[in-house]
Amino acid sequence: MGGRPRGGWAVQQGVGTCTPPSSPTGTVTLTLVVELMCHHSPMHAVSYHRHRFPAEVIQHAVWLYFRFPLSFRDVEDLLAQRGIDVSYETVRRWSAKFGVAYARKLRRSHPPADTRWHPDEVFVSINGRNMYLWRAVDCEGEVLDVLVQSRRNKRAALKLMRKLLKAQGFAPTAVVGAALSDLGMESKHITGGRSNNRAENSHLPVRLRERRMQRFKSAGSAQRFLSTHAAIYNTFNVQRHLISRQTLRQFRGEALRTWQAGPLQLDGHVHCKVLRVPTGNVTTPSGLQISE
Repeated sequence: MGGRPRGGWAVQQGVGTCTPPSSPTGTVTLTLVVELMCHHSPMHAVSYHRHRFPAEVIQHAVWLYFRFPLSFRDVEDLLAQRGIDVSYETVRRWSAKFGVAYARKLRRSHPPADTRWHPDEVFVSINGRNMYLWRAVDCEGEVLDVLVQSRRNKRAALKLMRKLLKAQGFAPTAVVGAALSDLGMESKHITGGRSNNRAENSHLPVRLRERRMQRFKSAGSAQRFLSTHAAIYNTFNVQRHLISRQTLRQFRGEALRTWQAGPLQLDGHVHCKVLRVPTGNVTTPSGLQISE
């Protein structure tokens, strides 16, 4: 198994003591250099290994891009003002690689959503083609899920509801605005007046980012960006227009602590396997035992 490790594998060297079966001349004890190939568990496959910049810089760049309506070049200029020389292409790669992992970790630590859901759909132009962006928020403006679809029909609505039920783990007590007669949820349906203004207003941040990015380039990239953006948006959505300045400072501090504590700890348990066992004399590390 020669060659350079790929993916999340990292080669580490250790030493162990091997005692082969007894020979005619007696028992022989060998000191071996053991080369291990280590891989993190699939749940935490993203690693900062072999990155030139520390994790704090990468995390801050990703936070700037997803938290504010900035382009990659804007983030590059903001980092340069702090003395960090990094290209906009590097910021793009960081956002694509670490953004999804950050969002996944933030979703796990986020408190459960409200039981009153507001699903809605909106047109988005992707590569010159009109697509439908299905979104659902709760009564406090938390984004529950995002789904980019090519059609606006019963099948697309069912797919969104299945995603919502699987992700949230409970059924809603009320669903506002959407036409649910074909889904068998008429008893939970609420319509009339301005009942779905919550969902309509939740599209504004997406429209702002869409204009800043000069529209999405593909359905897949739109799905990845909007899912990551939703998780980070939920973390910092403190509804500042409804609370006092003192409460805002408290909520914003908690959101920043959640962001700073969570994404930096991406590495999980390490699984190792033996690649080769050449002979040699080095010091034996603790916990490594190989018997033959």
